[in-house]
Amino acid sequence: MQKIAVLMLCLIILNACSKHDPILPGKRTAVFETEKLQILNEPIENLPDKLEEIPLKKCDYTQDSSNVVWKGDKKIFSGFPTSNYVKSSQKPLCSGEYVYAGLTTGELVKVNPSNKKILWIADIYQASNMTGGSSILDIVAPIVIKDNYIYAGGLGDAFCKIKTSSGDKKWCIPIGVAVPFIVTEKVSFVVATDEYLYAIRNSDGTAYWKTKVNEQKEPFYSDKIITIGKQKIDAINGSYIK
Repeated sequence: MQKIAVLMLCLIILNACSKHDPILPGKRTAVFETEKLQILNEPIENLPDKLEEIPLKKCDYTQDSSNVVWKGDKKIFSGFPTSNYVKSSQKPLCSGEYVYAGLTTGELVKVNPSNKKILWIADIYQASNMTGGSSILDIVAPIVIKDNYIYAGGLGDAFCKIKTSSGDKKWCIPIGVAVPFIVTEKVSFVVATDEYLYAIRNSDGTAYWKTKVNEQKEPFYSDKIITIGKQKIDAINGSYIK
């Protein structure tokens, strides 16, 4: 009976830790309301010919594979290192007085560099990817800030739109992201790890369409055409252009 009681206590502790002991401290909420992505199979109306340039503030910060953010030789933020990670050239993003960084732990953090305070942490991965403790969750694609929201995708099968003020999600969808993506006024074009190009409606995370691509490469947009390597795709409906 004593052994059973000890076993039950261990299980209770492990269960509590899984829900209340995240990789970094801070409030957590479930990012996924559903594990399915809705595909409308509809064309996109009123796409621009050219992309509006998103101004980037000079950001004199770096980060390393151990999830430490630096300004010169000074540590601004220290996350937890992971034994499994993907080599990348990910850099922090500066907006206003704050620094944002995507980590190998699949977490997106907002830091005030003046006092090193963590403002919020958002989990950019599906909880199921934590099973076994060896999943690769890295955020390797550059994060993008537009209109008070931050767009981030990671290898933990998640692409999310997050409020910059609070870290709360607007939506998250279950696609993995490893390469840079495009954010326009109303649509995000994302090449996912399943080798599909998705046209994601920014308002709610619904996909207008998805199209199989030949390579996982950064997409480029011009004249309503998306170019991925040597492949050209109609941005309106996702059809191939010969």
